[in-house]
This record gives sequence, C-alpha cells and structure tokens, in this order.
Amino acid sequence: MRKLDHLALPVADWLASRDWYVGTLRLTVEFEIPDRRTAAVRDGFDFTIFLVQAEAPARGAGVALWFQVDDVDATHAALSARGARFNHAPAKMFWGYGAELADPDGHLIRLWDETSMKAH
Repeated sequence: MRKLDHLALPVADWLASRDWYVGTLRLTVEFEIPDRRTAAVRDGFDFTIFLVQAEAPARGAGVALWFQVDDVDATHAALSARGARFNHAPAKMFWGYGAELADPDGHLIRLWDETSMKAH
C-alpha cells in the first residue's frame, strides 16, 4: 500500500459543502461533476475529498477528519477572524491538543500541529 489520497464524503448539498471547504479551510477545487452532484476538493499535499451529494446523509455520521496545520493556535485565530465557528478552541482533548469545528453536514474537522501535540 502506498498512501491514502482520496476520500468520498456524503453531503446534503455539494455546492454548499464545496464553498465551505474552499472558503473555510482554503482547499482548492480539483474538479466538479455537476450531473453527479460531486465536487473534488484537495489540500496542499494532493489529498482529495469527494463531496458527494447523498439523498439523506446522517448528520455527521461519526466522521472526523484531522488536518495537520503549522500552528493550531494561529490557525484557530485566523479562521475565527474570518468567521469560522468552532465547537471548541485549541485544548487538550482525548485525541490530543487541537481545535474542532464542523462542516455544514456535521462532519467533525479537527486541527492539530506536531509541536503542540508533543507538548501537551
């Protein structure tokens, strides 16, 4: 096995989700397939999330995505300044030190960085 590079995520509104991932997390649109109600967004390391509109996705469905950032405290401050609403600010959690927000469908987005994870 080489590396995980794609993930399909069911969403209620593929356009709203695309706009949230691009606007909030600054992912880029790789491509879109409107007739399949799908947008592919990717991070700076070529990991792609397929946002696939589903008939009735379960709210959050127990999905959590961890994004490694350079500095979790600074990233939290920058996203908050742009209007992102967090479930909690950076804090010690069961999974380590980081911040958490949710996408429009309730999928958890957890931010962490290597330095603070080691320190906490």
